[in-house]
Amino acid sequence: MRPFAALAEQRVVVAPAYRISETDPTGWLAQIPRTREYLRTLDDAIGAELAARGLKSQWVFPPDLARAAKRNPTYAVDPYTLAVEPLRASNVAPETKLREPLASQIRTMIALHDARVVLIPVELRFEKDRTGQGIAVLRLALLDGRLSEVRWVGDVRSAPSATLSPAVASSLAAHLGDLIAAP
Repeated sequence: MRPFAALAEQRVVVAPAYRISETDPTGWLAQIPRTREYLRTLDDAIGAELAARGLKSQWVFPPDLARAAKRNPTYAVDPYTLAVEPLRASNVAPETKLREPLASQIRTMIALHDARVVLIPVELRFEKDRTGQGIAVLRLALLDGRLSEVRWVGDVRSAPSATLSPAVASSLAAHLGDLIAAP
């Protein structure tokens, strides 16, 4: 079952991953010297996975957003500086209205890329599963830019792993892709 299969037929903006939670029972965070670089690695894994599932031509990924922002510096916001913090709140649910400045930032993004929907990887956190292995959990928000509201908020989990490796980001990306399109 692919709950977001309808998105495969739409133009969707995928924003960069926003942050990594400081809560870390796995000890993996200590292995990441530069969190921004690790988040870009996650962005790349998501982009590669979704492209492999046939979404490359229709969807807009963080490098495309960054190029558009550089070409339109007085209009577009740097996608790596979006005001995403309010989406981390536990009370964010479908139909929550976006507040400024995020609402305007999202409207600008969708206008530049002729899209309506924005998928934001809000926060990556590390947890332990029942067996004590580590898992990465990515909180995602699906936003309707025209209505300036949240459509869905949820978590995608990686496969369990004994260590933090590139396979963890790939697993997260694959599980995200499973929500949208077949491999």
